[in-house]
This record gives sequence, C-alpha cells and structure tokens, in this order.
Amino acid sequence: MPTVEYLNYEVLDDQGWDMDDDDLFDKAADAGLDAEDFGSLEVNEGEYILEAAEAQGYDWPFSCRAGACANCASIIKEGEIEMDMQQILSDEEVDEKGVRLTCIGSPAAENVRIVYNAKHLDYLQNRVI
Repeated sequence: MPTVEYLNYEVLDDQGWDMDDDDLFDKAADAGLDAEDFGSLEVNEGEYILEAAEAQGYDWPFSCRAGACANCASIIKEGEIEMDMQQILSDEEVDEKGVRLTCIGSPAAENVRIVYNAKHLDYLQNRVI
C-alpha cells in the first residue's frame, strides 16, 4: 500500500523554509509539527490522496473535486502521482514544477512526498475558487 508523506505549505512560510530545500522533510520531522501539518498516510490502490486524508480526519483544502481548480494543489517532492483528466494545470506546471491535484491524484510509487496546500503559490492563485 503506497505511503504519502505530507507537509503543509503554510508551514514553510511560518518556519522560513524554501520549497527547494533538499532537507525539507528532515526539517519538518525535527520541528515538532502537529499531524495536520506533517505526517504520512496510507493510500489504497486507486484511492485519491484527498480522500485518504479525509478518511483519516484531515481537513485539506479542496473545492470542485473534479480537477477544474487549484484549491487542492500539491507539489511532488519525491515519487510520482497519476492524475485523472485535469484541465487547469499547464504542462509546465505538471512536468517541471511537479504540481498535482490531490482530488484526482493517486500515488504511482510506494513512497511519495508532497507539499500540500500549495494553492498559495503565486502561479496558482488565479485558479483558486
């Protein structure tokens, strides 16, 4: 069963960390963050990451649940996530920036690391509803 290790994007601002820090998840592990901001979740085969987070009691951001907005956007730091058909992200955002939508995204690797709540990134702001 795939494991998704996650970090809340809002924590980066609070801690003064950068999205490109190589040791981002090590820093998060040492920072004493609560489970809403940092941790890991098991995701069933074919299950969407957002659904898995909600099933474990987390209140992650979303709006449409159909891949048509950027409210649930996350950034892949390690591993791969396959998405159903989406219409909102550019090829550059998906291929080069690692943006994935958790509402229609499932892990495609045993271990995946994401920074969720990435809707606050400047280039995604105009697609948040």
